[in-house]
Amino acid sequence: MSILRRVRDITVATLNERLDKAEDPVKVIDRFLASTKEELVKAEQLFRECSTHSIQLKRQWLQAEQQKEHRERQAVTALQSGEEELARAALLDKTAHDERASQYKGLYEQSKGTLVELEDRLGELKGEYDEAVSKRSYYMARMESLRLQQRMAQRSNSLNGGSPDHVFRRLEDQISDRELEAQSLRQVRQSQGSPAIRLSPDKQPQVDLELAKLKKKLNLE
Repeated sequence: MSILRRVRDITVATLNERLDKAEDPVKVIDRFLASTKEELVKAEQLFRECSTHSIQLKRQWLQAEQQKEHRERQAVTALQSGEEELARAALLDKTAHDERASQYKGLYEQSKGTLVELEDRLGELKGEYDEAVSKRSYYMARMESLRLQQRMAQRSNSLNGGSPDHVFRRLEDQISDRELEAQSLRQVRQSQGSPAIRLSPDKQPQVDLELAKLKKKLNLE
């Protein structure tokens, strides 16, 4: 029936394709759910209206049937009383009620078919909605897994820059430098305990110059 053939922005057939291409599949599913929910509300309203109309058609059909039978009984009574003209009038009226009953019956049968088709469509929509809800939960779980994996990768990168081996190597180098420094100082102190080195007057300026250079180098370092 044409009233049920509505064009939707997103159908179940194209939902999976859009999910594969979407940067945020949850937003795609939310739009689908909103569209399907809106159509469900309209279809349920239409079903209620069709159901009410079908009940009215059935009532009018049955009333026409009752009027037809009533006029037929009147025609029988008129004939039994010898009132042939009255019987003719009753039968003519009975024919009109018979035709009306046939018309309303046809409309009622048609409305029942519409209700069945609409009920099937409602079932399809509810199935599509439930399937989309299930997909939404699945994709939310996938996105959460991806987010946690990205955080883990970032954490791993930060840990690689400060791994225990790297830290221990730096610590070992620092300790070794200090040990060498302490050893050098100890050797200097030992040399100071020995008899003073006497320099000739012509060597003294050169030694003072080298000492100044060494101090400057140490200050720069």
